[in-house]
Amino acid sequence: MTQETQDYATYIASLPRVLAAAAVLFRDEEGRVLMVEPNYREGWALPGGTIESDAGETPREGARRETLEEIGLDVEPGRLLALDWASAPNRPPIVAYLYDGGVLTGAQLAAIRLQEAELISWHLVPVDEIPAHALNHLSGRILAALAALADGTGAVELENGRRVPQT
Repeated sequence: MTQETQDYATYIASLPRVLAAAAVLFRDEEGRVLMVEPNYREGWALPGGTIESDAGETPREGARRETLEEIGLDVEPGRLLALDWASAPNRPPIVAYLYDGGVLTGAQLAAIRLQEAELISWHLVPVDEIPAHALNHLSGRILAALAALADGTGAVELENGRRVPQT
């Protein structure tokens, strides 16, 4: 390793760490949101998880892989709905990508198979009940993504689940 390569590696190692996650927003024909109940923390989540960037995985690929692993559906994520910078004490910040999963058919809903190592159950949550199920920044992220779907706007930029004002 040359001195220049070593200096660059040292520089990269000194940079702050940021986590990256990706999830998919699925709805049913009544507009309810598919949420999963993890066994490792409080609150409900969307199908998704950490992006395996060390393996070269992109956010879109991570969302698709996590959806397949967690609920057994292999669905190509649709458009990006929200990008959220979420910070919390005692962990690095997370950049969370949220993609449109579309409206699931009855056959797709019947085909859901939970990853039992991480999930207890799944539920179709009415929009007005999302804040009671999704903790922290996730509730705002979901509601902002649903608003972007409803009004046809592009992806929304969020910080801790709140829309960043655009100038």
